[in-house]
Amino acid sequence: MPAAPDYPAAPDLVAPKRALLSVSDKTGLVEAARVLHAAGVELVSTGGTKAAIAAAGLPVKDVSDLTGFPEMMDGRVKTLHPIVHGGLLGVRDAPEHAQAMAEHGIGGIDILYVNLYPFEATVAKGGSYAECVENIDIGGPAMIRSAAKNHGYVAVCTDPSDLAEVLDALAAGGGTSLVLRQTLAARAYARTAAYDAAISAWFAAALGQDFPARKAIAGELRQVMRYGENPHQKAAFYAFPNPRVGVATATQLQGKELSYNNINDTDAAFELIAEFDPAAGPAVAIIKHANPCGVAVGATQREAYERALACDPTSAFGGIVAVNSRLTREAALQMVEIFTEVVIAPEADDDAIAVFAAKKNLRLLVTGGLPDALSTGDTFKSVAGGFLVQSRDDARITASDLKIVTKRQPTDEEVRDMLFAFTVGKHVKSNAIVYARAGQTLGVGAGQMNRKDSARIAALRAADFGLDLAGCACASEAFFPFADGLIQAAEAGATAIIQPGGSMRDGEVIEAADRLGLTMAFTGVRVFRH
Repeated sequence: MPAAPDYPAAPDLVAPKRALLSVSDKTGLVEAARVLHAAGVELVSTGGTKAAIAAAGLPVKDVSDLTGFPEMMDGRVKTLHPIVHGGLLGVRDAPEHAQAMAEHGIGGIDILYVNLYPFEATVAKGGSYAECVENIDIGGPAMIRSAAKNHGYVAVCTDPSDLAEVLDALAAGGGTSLVLRQTLAARAYARTAAYDAAISAWFAAALGQDFPARKAIAGELRQVMRYGENPHQKAAFYAFPNPRVGVATATQLQGKELSYNNINDTDAAFELIAEFDPAAGPAVAIIKHANPCGVAVGATQREAYERALACDPTSAFGGIVAVNSRLTREAALQMVEIFTEVVIAPEADDDAIAVFAAKKNLRLLVTGGLPDALSTGDTFKSVAGGFLVQSRDDARITASDLKIVTKRQPTDEEVRDMLFAFTVGKHVKSNAIVYARAGQTLGVGAGQMNRKDSARIAALRAADFGLDLAGCACASEAFFPFADGLIQAAEAGATAIIQPGGSMRDGEVIEAADRLGLTMAFTGVRVFRH
């Protein structure tokens, strides 16, 4: 590896003499150029950036005036030149560097402002393969990396907010401090890393590679939290480029800052409620510790909320409420009757927002839409020394998918109840049992080490809140390994069972169902959630 040369220590303050500006997003460009010009900084630029600065009546040099080479190859080659990179990389106080710069007519570049070709945006809008390739920036990342490496002398900016900090530093002290330049360099490398991660992910998708040899992921900091799951843990929230609709796209209209647990639970709530098409009617999910404690549909949003709450009003205290349609005042009036941490909705009526205004601690989020429960994508989980990646669980079971394995056939109502219960069960931590009837959960047993206990706990919860399980459907998100869990559900009052099937003892379970007069459907799809 290269040894570190014995360079002189970098100065704390650098008064800039030349800035190179080359941006695709020209927001605030002219205003910044005016400030730099007024501070005596020479402006150098390229293409459209130069044209915008010149149109404002400001003196600006073209990069080709420095390099002696014109832009060529449709703009692919313009800044890839020793004059540019020497001006960025040259260690001004190192005698050999200074001599080389003088011999070759290389002037130092003290500020670099580059934001990259909009590759991520091109992919997000569904650009063609050729369009995406053309929006892979080469010169920009190269200059950013050169400037960031030489942060002892160069302030590198990749975002308007970076340049604003540099301008503030010039106004306050006439130059940039070493700490500021180090900070900007760190941000710059993070930006190019994220850019390369987006490109590598796009290439893998284009080639049909679900799991390439190297998997790079990148996120943008949205929030540093007071703490994580527990007060002794540090935490922050990062969003992916072009994030999935949900917490990462939400606007918080009121309430305290979201906590780590709030975001985790709110995401679980919104992903669950996205299973229910708003065109089919209002649906409400109430979540506690990432598990549903009540889910229901109704003729109105208020009715759906009341039915969801009835499943477990005790656990709903301090929970998360998600709705699949525009939040109404009538539903909001019911929601504020108990303490709720977060309400998340695609949209909200003004008078619903006004209802929540009196509850200062309640967080109200609007997302602008629902996530597509059937869309593809990756989910991640960290483990010691690495991370697990899997495709999002986009399973959707319909009546035509069901295989009835018992002698008794289900009624149409039982089919609807089984499908509703199984849909909710997909979002319950395993081992999971859900009792449901008429579009309402009646009991949820989550996260137990055996399925019989989940069935028993779900029945106990229903009994605690006066809910009759007679004639309900029971969903198990994985197969019954023994008949005991099914028998427990039947004793609780279930008459229709839905489960994936696939156990070595399926025959015993089917025999028990027939003996008890149950109807049972196999889905052929397991929906574990760990």
